[in-house]
Amino acid sequence: MGRLQDRIAIITGAGKGIGRDTAVRFAKEGAKVVIATRSEGPGQETLDEITRNGGAAILEVVDIGNREQCRAMIARSAAHFGGIDIVLHNAAYTDGGHIDTTPDDKLALTFDVGLMPCFWMTTDALPYLKKSKAPRILVTSSIMGNQIQRAGRTHYGAMKAAVTGFVRSAAAELARYGITVNAVRPGTTLSASVERLVSPQALKPMIANIPLGRAVRGDEIALAFVYLASDEAAMVTGTSITVDGGESAGNPNFFPFDDH
Repeated sequence: MGRLQDRIAIITGAGKGIGRDTAVRFAKEGAKVVIATRSEGPGQETLDEITRNGGAAILEVVDIGNREQCRAMIARSAAHFGGIDIVLHNAAYTDGGHIDTTPDDKLALTFDVGLMPCFWMTTDALPYLKKSKAPRILVTSSIMGNQIQRAGRTHYGAMKAAVTGFVRSAAAELARYGITVNAVRPGTTLSASVERLVSPQALKPMIANIPLGRAVRGDEIALAFVYLASDEAAMVTGTSITVDGGESAGNPNFFPFDDH
């Protein structure tokens, strides 16, 4: 505890799932958290959980895929807490379909919500990050599009692969200011979005393909983010930490050369 004491962190998509788990964990580590989410109800639940446990946080209801709303949210957050130390873009749009069935509006929304805020928030937060003693830009990426591919998820995989490009290039560009840029790549994680998109019948073999035998928990993703945001990771930049229980390593039940 206390690894992020008094650091000001903006976390998008913090109303539920990985975003909520990370916001709650950051607050436990002493951070002052901006809960940036489009849905006020879930965002308020995250805020209540943090404040109930003595943490400091504010709720920002914002459509992170809207340039002007994103800019205004950054300005209000900095004004409220007196600066910004950590920008963590976690929000994503996950609906879609196969290459030939994903409509253009959903394709655009996938990139507007998942990728463009990496540029927008970095641009708008940069004046504050330059003044921080431990400036961090963090992104929730995915093993999908980077380490594994799935039919019907090309739009999402392409967006997450682009996130990797952003992380690596931004790390090189912003190092002159002492700003580190990193990502966490979750594997199959039990969350509301996964339960909405994946049927129980489809989820079962996905979990069976994970060498450690279960899906990832959101709080396990949060711990990886805590590390990247902490002083312990001061020399870690331009990289992505995979947290997937070995899912991207391959099927543990297929041993063509195993004699045992």
